[in-house]
Amino acid sequence: MSTFAIPTAVLAHAGRVASALPVDVDIPELLTGRAALLGLSPPGRLSAGGATRLLPARDGWCALTLSRADDVAAVPALLESDGVGPDPWPAITDWLAARDADAAVARARLLGMPAAVPGETPAAQPVVASVAPPALPRTWADLLVVELASMWAGPLCGRLLARAGATVVKVESPVRPDGTRAGSTEFFDWMNSGKRCVTADFDAPADLSALLAAADVVIEGSRPAALTRRGLGPEAVPARDGRVWVRITGYGTAGECADRVAFGDDAAVAGGLVGGADGAPCFVGDAIADPLTGLGAAHAVFESLRRGGGELIEVSMAAVAAGYAALPDGGVTEVAPRRPAPCTPASGLGADTDAVGELVERRSAAC
Repeated sequence: MSTFAIPTAVLAHAGRVASALPVDVDIPELLTGRAALLGLSPPGRLSAGGATRLLPARDGWCALTLSRADDVAAVPALLESDGVGPDPWPAITDWLAARDADAAVARARLLGMPAAVPGETPAAQPVVASVAPPALPRTWADLLVVELASMWAGPLCGRLLARAGATVVKVESPVRPDGTRAGSTEFFDWMNSGKRCVTADFDAPADLSALLAAADVVIEGSRPAALTRRGLGPEAVPARDGRVWVRITGYGTAGECADRVAFGDDAAVAGGLVGGADGAPCFVGDAIADPLTGLGAAHAVFESLRRGGGELIEVSMAAVAAGYAALPDGGVTEVAPRRPAPCTPASGLGADTDAVGELVERRSAAC
C-alpha cells in the first residue's frame, strides 16, 4: 500500500497533544488506521475515501462531498438541472467552472451539502464556557461518559476516554444508528470497542434526559439545534457538579455556521489543511480533520476535568484543521498506513440498554 504524505509539523503537534492524555496514542496509526483497514489509497484531488473532490471554480478551488444519499439527491437542485446522469461529477465540474467558488459553496450549503473553500476558516481554540459548578478531582474509573456522536471525531473522543478507564455509553437511534455500523466492522470496532451501546428515541427523550443528568461527560456530535429543540441541550438537562459537555461541530455555533454540515475532508479544506503546490490544492491524509478533532476534543475534556469541569466546550473541526495548517512548514513525512491491532468487538445496537438503565438508577439514587 502506498504511503500517505503527512505534514511533519502535523505529526509532531498531534504527538504533543496526545502526550497530555492518560493513554498512549500512536499518531501515525491514528491518522492512517482507517486507510489501512479499508485499503484506501493516498488522496490527490479525490479524497482517500472517495466521497469528496477538490474541483476548480472560475476564480479558485472548492471541495464538495457527496457521502450521503441526500447529498446526491440534492445535485439537480444545486445545478438547477434535471439532466444529471448516474455519475454527477462531470456535470458538477462543468457547473463549477462557470461560477465563483464562494458563490458555489454558498449555494451548496443552502441545500445542506458539505462544501468548502480552501482556507476560509481561521484557527481558533475551543470555546469554553462555565455552565455548572465544578467538582472535586475524580478518577477516570468514576466517570460516566455519554456519547451522542457518530462516524469518527466524536466516537474517537469517546474511545480515548474509554481507554483511560471511563464508562462510555454510546447512544444511537434505533431507526438511524451510527452510519459506520453499515461499513467496515473493523473500523467500527476500532472506534467503539469497550463502550456500552444503548438505543434511545430522541423524539421521546425522557429516558435520555435521565442518562444525560447522570453523566460526568457528554460528547455531542450533532448540530446543536437538533438536541436543543428536544430539550436535551446542556442548558436544559440538569447537570451533576463538574459535568463536562463537549460539542463537536463542523464550523462552530455562531450564526449560520451552526447549520453547516461537515465531514473530515471538506472541513480540512476549509481550515486550509491541504497539500499541493502552484495554487492547485490536494487533500492531506484520510479525512484528517476527523482524527485530529477527536484527539483535540479528548484533550479538552482532560484539561477541563483537571480544572474541576462544569464547562461547555465547543470544538470546530474546521478550526482545528486551521490550527494545524498554521503550523510552520516543516516538510512532509511519508507514513505507511498502520493497521490497528484487532479490537474486542463492539456491542451490538442497543445491546446494553437495560444494563445502562440500571446503572443510571443507581447513580441517581446515590445523589
